[in-house]
Amino acid sequence: MPTDFLRRIERETLPWAVPDTADIGNLALLVTAGFVEAILPTDSETLDLPGVVLRITPLGLAELSQIHVRQA
Repeated sequence: MPTDFLRRIERETLPWAVPDTADIGNLALLVTAGFVEAILPTDSETLDLPGVVLRITPLGLAELSQIHVRQA
């Protein structure tokens, strides 16, 4: 699970455009896990389109809370 990327999202102003292909892959995993809501480019769209993080879900916020506790 790309928890480092979730922590990065936490620091950004949302909505946040994610242009990097590897980061879009991480974003897709976070969407699948239910940690964020985002608009992802589809296979039929060009690879030049970014993903867009809309919000961190309550499940994602709970995960971030656990991450912060483990690091304290």
